[in-house]
Amino acid sequence: MILGVDIGNSDVTIGFWDGTWSHKLRIPSHPSKPELFYGIQMRDFVNHNSLSITAVKSITVSSVVPDLTPIVKNALQALFSIEPVMMSPGLYKNLPLEILNPYEIGSDLVANAIATYYKYRETCIVVDFGTALTFTTVSGEGKILGVSIVPGLRTAIKSLSQNTAKLFDVELVMPKSALGQNTITAIQSGIIIGYEGLVRNVVDSIRKELRHPHPAIATGGLSFVITSLKDYFKIVDPNITLDGIRIFGEVVNQSRNSIN
Repeated sequence: MILGVDIGNSDVTIGFWDGTWSHKLRIPSHPSKPELFYGIQMRDFVNHNSLSITAVKSITVSSVVPDLTPIVKNALQALFSIEPVMMSPGLYKNLPLEILNPYEIGSDLVANAIATYYKYRETCIVVDFGTALTFTTVSGEGKILGVSIVPGLRTAIKSLSQNTAKLFDVELVMPKSALGQNTITAIQSGIIIGYEGLVRNVVDSIRKELRHPHPAIATGGLSFVITSLKDYFKIVDPNITLDGIRIFGEVVNQSRNSIN
């Protein structure tokens, strides 16, 4: 079994791979929490799902939260007795991909590019609905052509609730009408329908610049929220990032084994 770990700004997502992502654990990202907090969450999840600790043979970690990285890494090592492979620019040379600004780009975006390249082998636009809404374009030859980043859906709603006196968090549900009839539906209309137009405009602008209607792929925990975009994407796959993390670990481990 392989573990793919995605340390994001909102959640730490841990996927258990045995040919499919059979189990996934999400833990809220709290850099102030100790290693023990994450270790207990992982141990309890493993026990509750009757998973075997010794069945885990390798772990690969992507992190965009530097303060949380050593905490989660140490918790993983303590529980599974395995040294995780950490996605980092120093290891990107093992990939058959050209990484754009390797010391600036987030490892989660690199993971999205890796999975897209290995799975599709054609130029694609990966739209990741996470804390940030990101658009990563990777060519069929394995080159990251560019990235666009805007605040994510939940981030946008939180910004409204935190910076306005009379607005509050609402559920991320596609509204029945663009004409909001109360505070909740007004926010849902503005954010969700507004973001539908944003996604279409960014993707269409990328296609126009590349002079080709390249397919768009959706991923991320919120990729199913804007239901009106379902047919706009070639595929909606919430596991693209985990797939890329797993593949990265496999490539690095194979490289190390060939040297040894």
